Amino acid sequence: MPKMKTHKGVAKRVRVTRKGKVLVSRPGRRHLLSGKSGKNRRRLRRKKLLAPADAKRMKRLLGLI
Repeated sequence: MPKMKTHKGVAKRVRVTRKGKVLVSRPGRRHLLSGKSGKNRRRLRRKKLLAPADAKRMKRLLGLI
């Protein structure tokens, strides 16, 4: 069976930590930021930890499982 190819679209959007957790950026940070509060903008800077079921799917697309 051939090797599994990395899904490049997912590879650009997702980061996997050393312990295997999957981090993604939060949506809503691209534009229209002047209408959002500073507190909300600061919160959007932080990465989000994916749920285990979604993380498993992303790892499969990355070829880690």
